[in-house]
Amino acid sequence: MDESNLKAEHQAANIARRLDQAARRRPVADAVLGAVDGCVTTFAIVSGSVGAGLPGSIALILGIANLLADGFSMAVSNYEAVKSDVDYQNHLEQLERTHIELVPAGETEEIRQIFARKGFNGETLNKIVETITDDQDLWVKTMLREEHGMADRLVTPINSAATTFFSFLAAGFVPLAPFFVDLNLTSQFFLSTGLAGAVFFGIGMTKSLVINKPMLGSGLATLLTGGTAAGLAFLTGYLLRQTFGAI
Repeated sequence: MDESNLKAEHQAANIARRLDQAARRRPVADAVLGAVDGCVTTFAIVSGSVGAGLPGSIALILGIANLLADGFSMAVSNYEAVKSDVDYQNHLEQLERTHIELVPAGETEEIRQIFARKGFNGETLNKIVETITDDQDLWVKTMLREEHGMADRLVTPINSAATTFFSFLAAGFVPLAPFFVDLNLTSQFFLSTGLAGAVFFGIGMTKSLVINKPMLGSGLATLLTGGTAAGLAFLTGYLLRQTFGAI
């Protein structure tokens, strides 16, 4: 980012916009999680099936079945995880409100010590404490953030689950697409491998835009992760075939 863009980002309106968005969990985390797992799951099934010498139709059937079942399972798991975070934050919020009502002096002292540890003292510290404790909502939010480390806002569980599910389906379908085409198994597998590799690399590059990492390095790292999982699945299928014979 050059100096002019940096200065523009630090204009008052842009600062306010960033602060408003800072506490929100970005959906990219759910999307990347779903996409990587979806592509790994289905391509691992394809690799394992081919390694075991199974026909392409079997790889397709197993892939679709797992795509739907695992996608749903992952979405539900993510929903429950996010909902637990939301429920926990709601519990802490109610707890802090109760404490403020029952022991306001003690809660005021907590605010005082929190900001004293940040280096405020004297009249400045008194003014901060007075300002915060005059507004119960602000008081509770401050305690949640400073004492419990909770963000002001959390993503809704249903949105998180939906993002995970649809990104899982979209990325997971790609390695299966060649098996809908009338080609020999070897061609289907090599085409599936190329598509899966492109998906892994694309996910890594997309992730790099958010975490501000080099695009090439991030793409290659994700490609290596997915490729390793698929390689293990292929090797397992091949070894089992050699051990127990063709089905």
